[in-house]
Amino acid sequence: MKKEHLSLKNEFKQKLQHFVKELKEYISTDDDQWKIKGFIDIFKNIYTISGDTKILSKLLEIHLFPKIAKFADENSYKIVLADHQNYYPDISFVSNSDDAIKFALDFKTTYRLTKYPGFCNGFTLGSHGEYFINRSSTKNIQFPYKDYLGHFCLGIIYTRTASEDIDEIRICDIKSLTAITSVIKDFQFFICEKWEIASDQRGSGNTANIGSINKIEDIIICGGMFKNLGEKWFDDYWMNYGKIIIKGTDGKEQKIKSLKDYLIYRGKDPKLVNQRASKKIKENE
Repeated sequence: MKKEHLSLKNEFKQKLQHFVKELKEYISTDDDQWKIKGFIDIFKNIYTISGDTKILSKLLEIHLFPKIAKFADENSYKIVLADHQNYYPDISFVSNSDDAIKFALDFKTTYRLTKYPGFCNGFTLGSHGEYFINRSSTKNIQFPYKDYLGHFCLGIIYTRTASEDIDEIRICDIKSLTAITSVIKDFQFFICEKWEIASDQRGSGNTANIGSINKIEDIIICGGMFKNLGEKWFDDYWMNYGKIIIKGTDGKEQKIKSLKDYLIYRGKDPKLVNQRASKKIKENE
């Protein structure tokens, strides 16, 4: 990356990190519950929200959008939303003065794991398929990957309210709004570049999605598995994920699907893997 582009990326990142400090107060009540309580109809009936993570993620994005739009305007960027639901990224920031200056921002939301204090359920960080490998591709991406000077995640970690305290079929009038228990609470926001919170494993089964680390302390400090290596090694690893074949200790051929094996194959010290962030826990474990 050119020196001037690196400077622009670091400046934009610092502005984002300062910006997210005000978001918790914007979406939270005084007792740290979510200000969104439900849906309202024309008769002023309130319908409580489901705990479905996809619904919550979209509602959080909608709730935050006015603040995002204000941030863009104050910093002389225009916002370009993804043309299609499955396109990367959620938001493209394009400089008002130079269309060549673009930054990608994806919303990433997840919940804390009550069984494993200090861990969350993790994120998927976008595809490592066509547009990630072919940086000029326009398949499933708003602008070619190479056109973005930086790829950022606006992350939101929250606590889910216990199911016994939520009545998903409750309907009440607007006078009872403040009595409704919010479905989520205790928000924690962060800004990291995508590579900074990446793990070396896929994030969603057999689909070509990059997985994140899920130890909250490491996420907040952007301390992923590639912390000691940098973005170039992250790119190379995920461009080649599952493609490099080596012989295992049993003599059988196997595909490289771990950062440690990949570094050994490349002649790099495997101790450079950030082992602190390598522990992976999922809710169903």
